[in-house]
Amino acid sequence: MLLSVTKAKTTLIAGLTALSIAAVPATPALAWGDKEQGFVAGVATAVIVDEILKNRRARLYGQTYAPAPTYVEPRPVYAEPHHTTSIYATPAARAFQSYSLRERKAIQRNLRAYGYYRGGIDGSFGPGTYTAVTAYARDEGQSLRTNSSAYGVYDGLLY
Repeated sequence: MLLSVTKAKTTLIAGLTALSIAAVPATPALAWGDKEQGFVAGVATAVIVDEILKNRRARLYGQTYAPAPTYVEPRPVYAEPHHTTSIYATPAARAFQSYSLRERKAIQRNLRAYGYYRGGIDGSFGPGTYTAVTAYARDEGQSLRTNSSAYGVYDGLLY
């Protein structure tokens, strides 16, 4: 069915083209000048080329027009809450607090001597001490994830 409609449409276009070409020279010479004849020929050419392109697109893509875009509702994204651990609850802090005040001050002095600590030597565990100890442990290739590893880092600074 589609093939016969396409052939009929092509035949109709060809017939109209032939009729328009035949009608142009038959018009009275005085009523139609060169400009008018060129205009009619241009319009006829534009119509023919447009139909040829439409037929070509229909054969290539299987349809005359592209389907209308459809809106798809986006799915909600639920992010997991990001839990942070206080530096005071880390194994490094728990191990540090188990040493005496004199030993804690010695740990801070040694961290300062190695260039990791810049705070006051007060023997308390805070952000400065935590940063210095983690940087020192990282550079030494050690970990502070467990209590025993934290004790190993501190004992290395003391002895």
